[in-house]
Amino acid sequence: MITRDGVAGLVCLAGSLVLLGASQGLPQPALVPIGPAFYPRILFGIMAALSAALVVSDLARRRRRAPAPPPTQYRLVVLAFAVFTAYVVLLPWLGYRLATFLFVAVTQVALEPPRGRRWWMVLAVALATTVVTYYVFERYLSVLLPRGHWTGF
Repeated sequence: MITRDGVAGLVCLAGSLVLLGASQGLPQPALVPIGPAFYPRILFGIMAALSAALVVSDLARRRRRAPAPPPTQYRLVVLAFAVFTAYVVLLPWLGYRLATFLFVAVTQVALEPPRGRRWWMVLAVALATTVVTYYVFERYLSVLLPRGHWTGF
């Protein structure tokens, strides 16, 4: 029997395939190599692949014995919302780069506190996430990211 995960995977797979097919009808400009359908096709293709993987994993899980569900952790959900809210509030004041670095670092620590020498990994992931997203959006896609009132960058 297919579970809710499998049904959600099938619905998302069908939707992504329909939208992927609809993107085939978008016109291709003659002078630009990347047309308006480029990014939607990437998005819908990834969505279809992940949806299919969800369906396959749901069907494979049916064959093995299901483990006991983990205990609910409402404290982590509330904490994640609080960290995200702080990020949104501080973004105009600190700017994208500093606020994003702090957001990623604090989120990692909140979800799974590092032990021992793992602090360098938290800082490395936060720095890499900030640098990659900044350069992709600000430099490559020319999206203006918020500058901080307090920091100026």
